[in-house]
Amino acid sequence: MSDTNWLDAQQQKHWRAFLRGTRLLEKALVDDLAPHKMQLTEYELLSMLSESPGQRTRMSRLADDIVQSRSRVTHTAARLEKRGWVERCRATDDGRGVEILLTDEGRTVLDELAGTHVESVREHLVDILTPEQFTALGEAMATVRDRLAPEHHEIGLDD
Repeated sequence: MSDTNWLDAQQQKHWRAFLRGTRLLEKALVDDLAPHKMQLTEYELLSMLSESPGQRTRMSRLADDIVQSRSRVTHTAARLEKRGWVERCRATDDGRGVEILLTDEGRTVLDELAGTHVESVREHLVDILTPEQFTALGEAMATVRDRLAPEHHEIGLDD
């Protein structure tokens, strides 16, 4: 343990602020969607699917893009499919994989909740930071993302 490069007091302070801040932010976003019977993971899946070409994508790619396990995406998709918001079908390109498709009803629900979610993001993050702080946060997290997932694909931006 003597070789451990421990965090100094300032680094420890920032690390803990990051941990607590991200957890509190996620809780606030979850709480704001809860009255609408929507989980944040469900909203993210629908939102990213809506930005995919043709509003459909392979389940495996979606799982990678939204950084969730394939089994978690499968369970989320099953819940959304029961509500009529998505459909799962054989992949159109080779028939071996499974694609997920946003339905018209899912698009309607997403459109209805998008304003609620954006207001929540603004209230709990964007509007409490200066534009410079928000830019720095985005750049810092992009650095982390690019280090941990160098082949990262950004739905809606890289398509």
